Amino acid sequence: MNFKPLDIVSAALFAALMGIGANIAAFLVIGGVPITLQPIIAIAAGALLGSRLGAFSMVVYMLIGLVGVPVFSEFSGGIRALLSPTFGFILSFIVMAFVTGKIVEMKSKPGLPTFFTGAFLSLIINYAVGTTYMYYAYLWIADAPDGFSYGLLWTWMALPLVKDVILTALTAAAVPKLHHRLKHSAASHPSKQSA
Repeated sequence: MNFKPLDIVSAALFAALMGIGANIAAFLVIGGVPITLQPIIAIAAGALLGSRLGAFSMVVYMLIGLVGVPVFSEFSGGIRALLSPTFGFILSFIVMAFVTGKIVEMKSKPGLPTFFTGAFLSLIINYAVGTTYMYYAYLWIADAPDGFSYGLLWTWMALPLVKDVILTALTAAAVPKLHHRLKHSAASHPSKQSA
């Protein structure tokens, strides 16, 4: 990957936003799942930075957390996070940013439907990967509660899903203007991009 200095700064910014989004409301925990703002930040990273740089910013976030910086939810960090039932959501953020960015990149002038498609497809990926990882983590690593099942886990996810659907819609509606401004700014100042 051949990223320019501005790209690295942008990736670092979104990695930092993920750390903030992980903990801004993480004191709320439903069914073992902290309530965070991370899905919409991953979506915004892909929409605004593009598929490669957006995914890279999420990889940076994950690695920062795995080396021990407390940027994961509930101010956690360290390699032990790999054993956490919620680590699948962190992995999904990388895919989310890539998919959102790739869908936006498919159009030379992406409109609102494109951003909504990318955002909601990414949200589906977030829940499919995160919830499935959590299910197997509870079966193989953590102590599953009595009566635990894949269906029960999805009932736990229902309330966070309502929040994420609303926030995803708001994000998908907001990012097109930012995207177009960034694209226009880059076109107006090509020397900054090639420096």
